[in-house]
Amino acid sequence: MPVLHVTLLKGKTEAWLAAVSSSIQRALVEAFEVPETDLFQVFSEQDKSALRFDRHYMAGPRSDDWLLIEITAGKPRSIETKQRFYRVITEQLAESPGIHPNDVMVVIRHNNAEDWSFGGGKASLLPE
Repeated sequence: MPVLHVTLLKGKTEAWLAAVSSSIQRALVEAFEVPETDLFQVFSEQDKSALRFDRHYMAGPRSDDWLLIEITAGKPRSIETKQRFYRVITEQLAESPGIHPNDVMVVIRHNNAEDWSFGGGKASLLPE
C-alpha cells in the first residue's frame, strides 16, 4: 500500500509519464512486496526554477530526466529488499522510458497502520 510522489521537470509527454508509472509499478510488484493492483502514484511536474538538484551529489551526472521518487510505505522492508528494489526500479526505468540510473533518486519513509485511511472516515488498516 505505498503511496508514491514522483517529482520531475515539466515538459514530458503523456507516453513518457505512462512509461515511468508502469516501470515504477513493475518494480514495486517485483521487488518491494506490493500487490499488483496496489497503485497510488502522484506526479508533480515542476518548472526549472522550482526544481533544483545537484547534478553530481553521491551519483551523477544527472540530466533533466531526473526523478525524485518518494515512497510512503506502511510496512517496513528489510535492507536486502530495499537494495533489490533500488536496483530493479533503475533497471525498469532504464528499459522504459530510457532513464539513466543516475537520474533516479528514491526516498522511502515508513509509518504505522493507524496512519492510513483509504476512505470512509476509517483507519483502514486497524481492526474494527
